[in-house]
Amino acid sequence: MTRRGRYPAEMRERAVRLVLEHEGEYSSQWAAITSIAQKCGTTAETLRKWVRAAEADGNGKAGAVSSDERARLRELERENRELRRANEILKAASAFFAFMSRSRRLVGWLVFRCPAELWLVPDAPPTRQGGPAGMT
Repeated sequence: MTRRGRYPAEMRERAVRLVLEHEGEYSSQWAAITSIAQKCGTTAETLRKWVRAAEADGNGKAGAVSSDERARLRELERENRELRRANEILKAASAFFAFMSRSRRLVGWLVFRCPAELWLVPDAPPTRQGGPAGMT
C-alpha cells in the first residue's frame, strides 16, 4: 500500500526549485531551506528530504542513489536473499543424498523391499537372491 503525501507534487517541485535557485542568496543551503519552508508552510526537515531526493534523482550529487536505482537495488537484494536460501537448501539436499548413497553401500542388504512389505533385517548377510538368508 502506497502512502499518499500530505503535499501535492506541484508544491514539492516548486519548493525544491526555489531552494535550488535561491541557494546562493543565503549563507548555507540549510538557511535557504528553512526560509523557503516557512514561506511554503512545510517543515525544514521535510523540505530538506525533498531537496536530497531531487538531487539524487537528478544526479546532482556524486554517490547519491536515485529513487529508481534504490528500488532496483532493493529488488536485487531480495532476489539475492532468495537465491542464497535456495542454494543452501540444495546444498543440504545434496549432502543428504550423498550420505544416503554412502550409507546404502555400507549397509548393503540390510534394508530391501519385498512385494508385500518393507523388511528391516538387523544383521543378515546378503544372499544371491537379494533377500535375507533362508527366505526365497
